[in-house]
Amino acid sequence: MLKIGDNAPDFTLLSDEGKEVSLKDFKGKRVLLYFYPKASTPGCTIEACEFRDLKPKFDKEDVVVLGVSADPEKSLKNFKAKQKLNFPLLGDPTHKMIESYGVWRMKKFMGRSFKGIVRGTFLIGPTAKIEQIWDEVKAKGHAAETLSHLSA
Repeated sequence: MLKIGDNAPDFTLLSDEGKEVSLKDFKGKRVLLYFYPKASTPGCTIEACEFRDLKPKFDKEDVVVLGVSADPEKSLKNFKAKQKLNFPLLGDPTHKMIESYGVWRMKKFMGRSFKGIVRGTFLIGPTAKIEQIWDEVKAKGHAAETLSHLSA
């Protein structure tokens, strides 16, 4: 499990626009990397729309917001368009990057256990060190929670 102060695992993933995006693309900037289970599901939609609505405030704090799931590019593109999201969505269908951040874990839903993405967020500093971790968060209100940490 990653800890505050650790180097953030580097990655290169395809975005909703089909472009490769790497952590090193944001060197010198702070990145808020939030992981969500599946595009276009109720909780993930609530969370994404809250990040969308607060994006101007994240911009004011000079923080890049990136959403990550295991969804393929087409699902990400549809989700982004339908919800009018104003930040990149990244897909990791192999789960390699998701696993490197420790958010691919056993989950329980309606009495069954399975592996999946546990909703979590990492604030990565300008030198790629992890500044803050939010683990097993609730979708509603999470964007505001991360923003209040930045403003503190």
